[in-house]
Amino acid sequence: MPFVASPPLPGWLEPALPLTRRAYALERGPDAGRVMHMIDHGQGPPVLLLHGNPTWSFLWREVIRRLPGRRCVAPDLLGFGLSSKLPRSRDHQVERHLAALDELFVALGLAGADAATAPPTNGAGAPREGVLLVGQDWGGPLVVGLAARHPGRVAGLVLGNTSVLVPSRPRGTLFHRFARAPLVSQVAFRLLGFPLRSLHWSQGDPASIRGQVARAYRWPLSRVRDRAGPLGLARMVPSSPDHPSVAALRPGAEWVQAFAGPVHLVWGEKDPILGRALAKHVAALPRAVVTRTQAGHFLQEEVPDLLAAAVQEVGARAEAAAAARV
Repeated sequence: MPFVASPPLPGWLEPALPLTRRAYALERGPDAGRVMHMIDHGQGPPVLLLHGNPTWSFLWREVIRRLPGRRCVAPDLLGFGLSSKLPRSRDHQVERHLAALDELFVALGLAGADAATAPPTNGAGAPREGVLLVGQDWGGPLVVGLAARHPGRVAGLVLGNTSVLVPSRPRGTLFHRFARAPLVSQVAFRLLGFPLRSLHWSQGDPASIRGQVARAYRWPLSRVRDRAGPLGLARMVPSSPDHPSVAALRPGAEWVQAFAGPVHLVWGEKDPILGRALAKHVAALPRAVVTRTQAGHFLQEEVPDLLAAAVQEVGARAEAAAAARV
């Protein structure tokens, strides 16, 4: 099993991330040999938490601290955090990210003992219970895409400030349309590090991403050569019905609308990017529990207690349903 040593953190960042970390060297596909870094903290029923653009697993630290008694796995997508970087923005494709996540999911034993090639090394063992999936921003469509590949392993779902539905006439937001502008988007994203220096403007409370927290988000992409990810994920958002992401996103969208298990939506309504997306998700997922907040896009920094409570609520419902089937 190709688990490798976790990349080190700088001294100023270590106190902010006192969680167990590990890394995995991919063995298959176009990214074979690249390394995926992750938080893999605690033992108990497993929870997979996935970030989006332009963050990394650091985003989930306060949520994980509020989930004692659960095994919390928070990977860094390729191109982000301490995972290997992809050199070009066009390297970021939905299917490519899903393939890497799928391999990691199996390697960690989350796909069940029959699918794992060897037991995980943190002592948790391959779980008999299902996995809770949690996603924000691009983490949402990627976790439901992963669920479509492993439908029997999903115990419940928590989504926050994301979009897991495929619109019939996709256009993207102003942010995503800007990312497609020739030349100017390359200058902004690659040379100037946009939007890493502007994350606080997407918050209900701008002070929630300041100082050392803001520095922690900028640090993994401090070098110009490493900044293909934010532009790549922005361009991965469908801009037309024939955009290559559309077909790749459809299985996850179909899975989530058919999923009969517990779903909880936690939404920051002051999010200037996806705040208004809540209404269409409530309509498409009428059985979901909904928690509305005055947080912004990165609600993990403003309301981690509400996200953790949603995970526990979904977990309790999943466990009750499993007990009723016995």
